[in-house]
Amino acid sequence: MSEELVLSLRHVYSGYAEGLGMLGKKTRQEVLHDVTFDVRHGEILGLVGESGTGKSTLARTILGMVKPDRGEVVHYTKRPQMIFQDPYSSLNPFYSVEWTLEEPLRVYGKYGREERKRRVREMLERVELPPECLEARPAELSGGQRQRVSIAAALIRRPRFLIADEPVSALDVTIQAQILDLLRSLRRELDLSYLFISHDLNVVYQLCDRVLVMKRGRIVEQGTVDEIFDHPREDYTRQLLAAAE
Repeated sequence: MSEELVLSLRHVYSGYAEGLGMLGKKTRQEVLHDVTFDVRHGEILGLVGESGTGKSTLARTILGMVKPDRGEVVHYTKRPQMIFQDPYSSLNPFYSVEWTLEEPLRVYGKYGREERKRRVREMLERVELPPECLEARPAELSGGQRQRVSIAAALIRRPRFLIADEPVSALDVTIQAQILDLLRSLRRELDLSYLFISHDLNVVYQLCDRVLVMKRGRIVEQGTVDEIFDHPREDYTRQLLAAAE
């Protein structure tokens, strides 16, 4: 794993405007508090914590969907792409797999029709789907196949960094293992880095190199997988590990 960075956050505070206050102005709900960490080139960095602790807000802040109130988010590659928890809701049900994968290249405008088709076929092969899936719509695919399409869609523009938000939580254990193997092989083949968000510490232990532990919008502990799982410093981390056993 390289010391080269793909992402750096420094003292990031972020949140959302919500209902009107006493003077008729929207109040601010702060979610992230003084978040600082790096993602290194080639690593899979896990992010764990209870539901509602701010993991998805952090992902949206990194993607630029939420603007930080304070602090700095620095990208050293193109902005990352996202792999979502529920591929069925993230894929357009009215369009074929081929259209879904080709459309980002069409919007990009750099490639002619034949090159777009070639890249789509190549990406389908990389995520280990047969050519006949090109004509299928999401409802005609299994859950595992839909997640492979979602991964292909995230990769079609060749980003170097992906955020995976609970990408296997909706799949059964056998399919989970296959998708985790795919993510590992894609990291090697395409020189990728991941921020892998999950509530499942067993999955994080299998896949990740380092781990961030988030509680109420703060990173309370970070370290290698072995450090976090074998020698946790925080009571909160120990509680998460105990709940996973």
